[in-house]
Amino acid sequence: MSEIAKNWKRIQERIAEAAINSGRNFNEIKIVAVSKTFPAEIIEEAVEAGVTIIGENRIQEAWQKYQRLGNIASWHLIGHLQTNKVKRAIQIFDVIHSVDSLHLAEEISRRCEQRNKDVEILLEVKTSDESTKFGISSNQALELARKVVTLPHLRLTGLMTIGKFTSNEKEVRECFQMLRQVKDQINSNINSHKPIHHLSMGMSHDFEWAIEEGATMVRIGTAIFGQRQPKQLAF
Repeated sequence: MSEIAKNWKRIQERIAEAAINSGRNFNEIKIVAVSKTFPAEIIEEAVEAGVTIIGENRIQEAWQKYQRLGNIASWHLIGHLQTNKVKRAIQIFDVIHSVDSLHLAEEISRRCEQRNKDVEILLEVKTSDESTKFGISSNQALELARKVVTLPHLRLTGLMTIGKFTSNEKEVRECFQMLRQVKDQINSNINSHKPIHHLSMGMSHDFEWAIEEGATMVRIGTAIFGQRQPKQLAF
């Protein structure tokens, strides 16, 4: 068994344990394998091990991999998306986790119209005070959701956040709790549309806390692929 296959098995076991601890079903939780900086052949190895969702941060890097691998798995964009990269993004990704403005959502909708394609999106919510994080504030999310659900070719299915970068469990959990509260607020106030259900939150260092707080998607990179080595990146 390869090292990636071993890592994948361990991650599944840890997620199953976290799910049991919180009274949840393991099958409710999707694993997004974050493959940024890793070459296409490593992604192939991960898919052989059982990975079904690939998460990428950068459009150019993802495009190079996608050209080689095609629809080997479902592709999720988890990094910040600029409007001038939307045209390329919708050629690659099935799900975009990082929609943080109406302007961006409108551009995605417009480009999808041109390709006659629907795209699943999540709104990125900033749940900490860290200046390096993207996302709308929690009190802006409801209004943005109201507008986004009216746009053609977009399916709003959930929210995404990055927990505070700290070892303080209470502070990290508060970020995840905030996202869940925003989801509940949106579902309580937008009654004419299907409720959103996905919470994309939790990474290699905090995904168990995220699952216990309601995550339905966890974004795991290092714990599956190992430490990143940018200088050795190849496609």
